[in-house]
This record gives sequence, structure tokens and C-alpha cells, in this order.
Amino acid sequence: MTPHTPPVTDGSVLISNARVIDGTGAPEITADILVENGYITQIAPPGSLAAMPGIVRIDARGSVVAPGFIDVHSHADNAPLLADDDLTKISQGVTTEITGNCGYSLAPVDPNREQEFLDDSRKLFTFEYTGWRGADEWFAVLDRRPAVVNICPLIGHGTLRIAAIGAANVPASSADVEAMGDLLEAALEAGAFGLSSGLIYPPGMYSSTEELARLASRMPADRVYATHMRDESARLLESIDEALTIARTAGCRVQISHVKAAGKQNWGGVQRALDRLDEARNSGTRVTQDIYPYSAAATSLSICLPPWAHDGGLPATLRYLADPSTRARMREQILAGDDGTWENVVYGAGYEGILVADTRSGTYDGSTIAEIAVTRGVEPVDALLALLQDEELEARMVIFDMDERDLETALRSPFTSIGSDGLPPGREGRQHPRLYGTFPRVLARYVRERGIIDLPEAIRRMTSLPAEVFGVPERGILAIGKVADIVCFDPAAIDHPGTYVEPELAPQGISWVMQAGHIAMFDGQWAGIRRGSRLRPA
Repeated sequence: MTPHTPPVTDGSVLISNARVIDGTGAPEITADILVENGYITQIAPPGSLAAMPGIVRIDARGSVVAPGFIDVHSHADNAPLLADDDLTKISQGVTTEITGNCGYSLAPVDPNREQEFLDDSRKLFTFEYTGWRGADEWFAVLDRRPAVVNICPLIGHGTLRIAAIGAANVPASSADVEAMGDLLEAALEAGAFGLSSGLIYPPGMYSSTEELARLASRMPADRVYATHMRDESARLLESIDEALTIARTAGCRVQISHVKAAGKQNWGGVQRALDRLDEARNSGTRVTQDIYPYSAAATSLSICLPPWAHDGGLPATLRYLADPSTRARMREQILAGDDGTWENVVYGAGYEGILVADTRSGTYDGSTIAEIAVTRGVEPVDALLALLQDEELEARMVIFDMDERDLETALRSPFTSIGSDGLPPGREGRQHPRLYGTFPRVLARYVRERGIIDLPEAIRRMTSLPAEVFGVPERGILAIGKVADIVCFDPAAIDHPGTYVEPELAPQGISWVMQAGHIAMFDGQWAGIRRGSRLRPA
């Protein structure tokens, strides 16, 4: 095969002389793999299948062949709706992603609260809304619009709450929880993989532990409650305890999303968090966690505001920003630091540690809040509030508030899987490099360069571990009878050169990516056919 000339793989494919890492954590072997009709049918010693006629041969000599990676924490819910192909994951070797994380999903939608749904969703997603209501209708939309990679959707608690209650800061009544539970059950019946929560975001931040536990109790025991916890800073352990209480009450699995100790004052806290999780596992709680391999996070800039400022949704927040008295109250509370009532991310990162990634106008994309304050000749807190008001909350940030040593500590745990937590595609601006390079970065920086974990174990964290936790069907392991979602890469060359200044650079060292027996990426080139589909839980 010549560079940039992908083989035609519409029939049987023989992958020969491969360094096979099967996803189980077992050491690599050298083998040939036969793929027929999209499935792996034979794995045999090199040369033993070479005499078979009429098949396409791909020589993988010197390269690692592994299961297609599973992005355990994605926000690309809107990707199938976009006209442009979202190549951010397939170019990394990802063939399946878990969407609907952090309490955000694009269904269900109550017709009486449609605008509240749109106001909340469009702070994060770019999409054309065509009027779907229940999760079954949303999934039908996905089924008509092929995706670049396979999708395993979760249902967001925040979306459920808006459908049942709205965006207001009010306790959920028993009837409200029943209504949310009915919507969740319908979504699970339609093929959702579980429930997610985002307890730092409105309206999830307004929920009680009891509300979340009652909702999670509506799920079968093998489904997952994935949570962006209530606090990842000073109250990290208390937040873990809440997540464990919910899982124990409901009897379900729990996934701690992007485990971290945010804020310089909390660095070193990840080991204590892992100790708490190990204690829970030893007592029988099915709890796992994920990370992304960067010391900066990315999310909506609006979480810099205190919780009460979100009460009532977008229109109310804009009124609060426009009113001098409530704006002064926001300012005072942000400047107060950690007062014990909310996770003040400004306190944890500082204004120089908050980089504006993208905004509706694009005016300050790529600048820190500290730099914007100098440009505007105001105090940083006032620059922050003015920016949120000017952009009507349509602003996202990269926030530098974590310690590399905590990241490495989390990565050493055998219960840690890998997720990009990449923000949704379709927006302009400077995105976090994790959107483009999470999986190559793990293999380059933490396997090859630093030796934090070895290569077979890293592959397990990207494949069979997330497949087991979330019930991803027929994928995650290279074995006879599994779907031929496969990535081939050079372990000595795989990397992502992207930076926070120039994040969108393509990964390096990935030879090709196969989806159900078809080459999707070859030598960095996209084959141009969306072969992903919505999966259903195993």
C-alpha cells in the first residue's frame, strides 16, 4: 500500500504480522487477524492464514493493532446533526463514544418548556432543533443521521429536570421525581445506557441526594450513574460520599467523571479520593472513574457565577447581570473565594488561569480574563461579568486548576478509564487540546515517556474497561466474534502535537482506523463515509 491510498475493504480483510494488544491487559502477541463481514473470525500465528485467496491484505508489521478506543466521556451529542464530519475522535483511533455526560443530553424535551431546554442546551451545543420530544424521538433522529463514530447515549439529569420542573431553583416534589423517573425509564427502554448528572451546573446543582438516588433507582442494576460531582475542590470527599450513597441506594454502577482535585489549594487530594473509592469497592460498591490527560479543564464560563445567579435559567441570569444590585452581589461572592457554599472556580484558578476558548462574538477568544481586564481597563471580576453579559452566557473557557501529579496518581488506578471530555463540535474558537489528542497523549506522555502505566494496561483503560462498565456491545476486545473496530498505530511515534495555543493539530503515528471491517482513516486521511451508529446496551 502506498501512502494516502487506503485499501478497499468491502470484503474479507487479513491483517498480518500485527503486534496484537487485545484490550484485556494481556501482553502483546504477534498474530494475523482475519475479518469477514465486519467481524473478527480468526486470530492465528503469523503466516498461517496467508494462503487464503480473494482477501485484502494489510501488512501491520511493526505496528500495534488494538481494539478501537472508547471515549468514555464525550459531549459530542450534536455531532451527527452537523453538516461537517466531526473527525476529532476518529482521527485519535476512537470508534465509540459515551455521550450525554455531565447532566446534559439533547432529550427529553417537554413542549411546555422547550425554550428553557434550548436556552440551557445552546450554552453548550450548536444544533438545529427539529422538534423531537422523548428520547425515543431523539434516538430516531440519530438513527436517520449516521455518525462518524458509534454513539452510546446517556440521559442527562439536568435535561430531565428542565423537562419536569424547569430551570428554577426549587426542590423536586415526589410527583416531580416520579415524572423524571418515567422519562428516564422511557429513555432506557429506547436504548439509553444510563443516567448522568452535572451537579456543578444548573439545574442539577439544585437537586438533593434523595432526588438523584430515587431517579437512579429506576435503572436496572447493570446500568450506570455517571456523575460530575457537586464539588471537585475543597469538598471532594463529601462529593464522593454523595455519589456512593446514590449508587448504594439505587443498587447501580457509578462512574466518577473526570476525577480530580481542582484548585491549587486542593492539590494532592486525588490520592485521598482514590482511597475512599477503593474502600467502597472493597465493600462491594461498583464504582469506577475516568480522567483526561491534561491539567486544565474546559467548560462553560458561566459556572464562574454563584448558584443563585442561574435560578430561572438564561433570561433570569441576564436580568441579574443587568441589575446593579444583583451584579454587585455576584461580584462580592466571587471575590470572597471559597465561602463553603459553592465551588468557586475563579478562586481555584485565578483570572490568569481562565482562558476564553470561544464566544458568540469571537471578540476575546484566546485571551485570559486577566488579559481582557487589562484591555478593557477594569478589574478582572468586572471583565468576567461584562463578558458573560455581552455574550449572553454563550462563552466557554479552558481553566488551569489541576496538578500533574494528581493526574498521574489517578492514572495509576486500575479502575481509571480514559475520556476526552471534549466540548461539543461545531463552534469556532480555540478549544481544549483534549478534544483532538486525548488518546494519543496518554500513549505518548504517560506510557512511552513517563512509564506511569504500560501499553497493554493503557489499551485496557481505553477499550475493555469502558466497554464493561457501560455495557458497550461486541466491542472493546480483539477476539473472535467481536465487531472489527480496530486501530493500528506505531507506539514509538504516536503523539498529539497540539497545544493550548494551537490545539487542533492532527494526531501523529496512527496508521489506520477500521470500523466494522471498513477503513475509516488511513495515514491521517478520512475515507469520507460516516459508518458510526447508535448502539444499544449489551
